[in-house]
Amino acid sequence: MNKAQGSRFKTQGTRLKVQETVAERSKDAHLAPCPLPLAPSHTRILGIDPGLRVTGFGVLDKEGQQLHYVASGCIKTPDGELPERLKVILNSLCEVIAQHQPQQVAVEKVFVNVNPQSTLLLGQARGAAICAAVLANLPVAEYTALQVKQAVVGNGHADKEQVQQMVQRLLKLSGTPSPDAADALACAIAHANGGQGLGQLATAGYRMKNGRLI
Repeated sequence: MNKAQGSRFKTQGTRLKVQETVAERSKDAHLAPCPLPLAPSHTRILGIDPGLRVTGFGVLDKEGQQLHYVASGCIKTPDGELPERLKVILNSLCEVIAQHQPQQVAVEKVFVNVNPQSTLLLGQARGAAICAAVLANLPVAEYTALQVKQAVVGNGHADKEQVQQMVQRLLKLSGTPSPDAADALACAIAHANGGQGLGQLATAGYRMKNGRLI
């Protein structure tokens, strides 16, 4: 497979080598450096926002009630046959897991689309993502988009911009993560706090206004 046929696998501050993908630095690379290896009291969580065309991923560390950004990016699959695209998602996420060594995985659940075919394809992409975690013997938690938005933004119907802004604030990022990476990080944040919402987050110094933390 040549570069034109490969997918563009973008990740924070590194180049990952996957046979089916062409690795490039992500726009998320400027957000923060990777923390030092985990102490025993830390938990590292991988959040995944599955999609057949673009799958977002985000890694963070939880220490007590504090959350620390580790990495984020997107896996983009090429046009082509479904099995090959699912293989790219599976292999690329296996690379992410091997590099960052998460202890838990949180995956966004499939929503029911108006188009049944789109819902089916999304479900298959999500299955590939879950398989990557299971192959690494990692526990998998699942959250709906409404649960994730409620936990992170305080509004289950928040738009993508609000999710991006809240993720940036909660993880103290120097820039805004891409939409798919932000959704994945939001899923990890929701899992880190048991899906309990902003009451479980370290939000001292912030207040809510119109569904946003300011």
